[in-house]
Parts: sequence; C-alpha cells; structure tokens
Amino acid sequence: MKLKTKTTNKLSTKLLNFLPFLKASVDDLFEEINEISKENPFLEVKNKRFITISNLKNANTDEIEALTTSKSTLYETLIKQIENSHFFPTQKSKSIALEIIQDLNNEGYFEGDIKKIAQKTGVEVEKVEKIRKRFIYLQPSGVGAKDMKEAMLFQIETLNIDEKVYKLSKAIIKDLEHIDRYVDEDGYEESLKVIKQLNIIPAGEFFKDEEIIPEIIVLNNDGNLEIRLNDEHYPEVNINKKELNSEYVKEKFKEARNIVEALEMRKETLKKIALMIVEIQYEFFLGGVIKPMKIKDLADELGYAPSTISRAIANKYLLCGKGTIPLKNFFSFGLDEEISARQIKEEIKKLIKNENKSKPLSDDKLTDIINEKYNLNLVRRTISKYRDALEIPSSRERKKLYKINLASNN
Repeated sequence: MKLKTKTTNKLSTKLLNFLPFLKASVDDLFEEINEISKENPFLEVKNKRFITISNLKNANTDEIEALTTSKSTLYETLIKQIENSHFFPTQKSKSIALEIIQDLNNEGYFEGDIKKIAQKTGVEVEKVEKIRKRFIYLQPSGVGAKDMKEAMLFQIETLNIDEKVYKLSKAIIKDLEHIDRYVDEDGYEESLKVIKQLNIIPAGEFFKDEEIIPEIIVLNNDGNLEIRLNDEHYPEVNINKKELNSEYVKEKFKEARNIVEALEMRKETLKKIALMIVEIQYEFFLGGVIKPMKIKDLADELGYAPSTISRAIANKYLLCGKGTIPLKNFFSFGLDEEISARQIKEEIKKLIKNENKSKPLSDDKLTDIINEKYNLNLVRRTISKYRDALEIPSSRERKKLYKINLASNN
C-alpha cells in the first residue's frame, strides 16, 4: 500500500480567516457555524444525526455504533486504588497521589507541575516524583506516565516476562525512533510481541461514546487499509439564494461561500494527514508498534506550516482496530532539545509584557503564537501551567488589573 502524497499547498487568505474551524473538534463545528449563521442570511446549517464510536466488528457498514461506556470514571477508579493500596501506606503519600491524579488528562497522562505539588503538599520534589512512579502498580496500566514511552515502560514493569526479553523490550521502547536497529538482536521477535500488547492510551477504556467522536476511521479489511473521514457527523451547510442588492449583502454572501470552502479545505487537510499517518504507521494498524513522528516532518511533506498541522490534529481522534486514538498520540511531543521550558517561559513573559492592554492574550492565543514560532505542538494546558508558574494572572484577570491601573493613573 503506497499512500505517499507530495503537495505544495499553501493556505489561502480564505482559510486563514477560518483557522478556528481547522482547530475545532467536529462536534464544535456546528455551534461555531450556527452562531455565524444567525447574522448571515445566506447560511443554512443543519446538524447531521449523531454518530458515535464503533467497535469495528461491523465497521464496514454505513452505521457507526457506540464502542463502550465506562460505569465509573478514571478518577473514581484511581481514588479507590490509592485509598486501599499498600503502595501509598501513609496519609501523606495518599494526599500526594490524590494531587497527582488531579493533573491527569483524559488519556491518563500526567500533565502537572511536580514542583507545585511539592509546594502544596510540603514535601521535596523527589518525594512527589517517587509517589508518581508508584502509579506503575495502578490500573489502568500506564496511568500517571508523562508520555507514551513512559506509559509503555510502566506497563512492562508489571509483566511476567523473561529477563532478557524485558531488558531488550525496555531498550527498544526508549529508542522507538530507531527500532530497526534491534532487528538482529537475540529475542527481538519476543520483545516485539510484548511491545505490541502495550496500551499507548492508558485511560482509553474510560472514554465515553458521547464524548469522543472520531474524525478519521481506519478499517483493516484483510490487510488492506481503508481510510474514511467521518463525514456523517459534519454539519450540513447550504447557501440560500438571495438577491445581491447591496454591498452588505454581497459581503455576507462572500462570507457564506468562504465558510463552505473552508469546511472543504478542513476535510482535505485531514484526509492528507490521515493518508500520511497510515503510510508511516502502516505496521501499527496491522498490529505492529507505533512509530514516533514529528509534526515538522509531516508539515514539510504536505507543504503546510507546522502550526497548521498542529491546529488540524488538535482535539481530533482516529478510530481503528486498536481503539480510539487522539491524533496527537502519533506525534512526538515535548520541547525540542534546543528549546527549554525556561525559553518558553521567557517567551510568555515577553509576549504578555508587550500585549495590547485592552485585549490581553488568552492562553489559547499564547499557545498558537509559541507553537508557530518554535514549530512545537504544545497544548494550552502546558502554557497555562507555565504562566501560573511565572505567577502571571489569566488574561481576564490582567484586563481587570490594567483597567484599575489606568483609572488610578488618571
């Protein structure tokens, strides 16, 4: 299967005006476009029937059914384990563990600030990190890890496997980008079988069908991979015919037409990203190991800016035989070796220092600016935590402070 696509597409002015559509999840599109339609007589918006996640047993049919729903939440499950586990024997260790789970995202990964938790609980940073590492023994396996590799390392620690296979599996996971280097190692096949069993989304079983709507579906039909966009869930947008009898009306007609074009470009962009993901991760979809990818490499291949790819994969999910996977999980995250957290914090300070005092930069806007400048794919929550660490108020609070300062100076 060859899906290589080399393009030199550049964002048009029309799409630049509607980049929020690209970043929005599919279930947010209807609300956004519907709001615009209230002031645009040419736009007619219909929300298509609700489509949920399939377990892929009947995925080659037109209807996509619900995968599973969890009876208890991830947090309820973890709290119960923490309260009853001998791995958290003291009240202090329990309180630290309970703080840690407050900073888990919906996939089960830890996104918190170890230093802040240490300050809040009155212990050393090393103590908090030690408690977090004990999450190795909790279920779902891999929960509490900081990234995909650590989640996989958490999981193999609890497996009953041969020592040689354990050591090689651990080495391969740490060096997943260069997995081919280990092909000739004794025990490679056994290690690969172990790694294939590991879950790259620790809390995936807690996803609820009403919360997760996949935009991309990859079906495995006897080794032939089929890619679909979940078109059935896109809002249906039609342009009403009216007379263009004024400049205002002409402008609204142009806006309506641009929205329709932007939606189509959104689909095209996601389709191209899906094609590249399936090409690079072909073995993964057939039961193999996921390969770390870089957003910049994909952006270069498709001819888009890295920030465009970042927007396109934000809040998006892919459904395949291995479950429902956030698109961002296919990409290597974290800061570049040359870009430290300190540098990002300095950039945040600089941007806020020079911001428009009447319209302070939101964390979403700060995230977009920094991702574009440094070719990163940081999430808003990370930027928010850096801002909090700098003891800088939110944009709403800063706006109030600016007004107070302005009033006191007059």
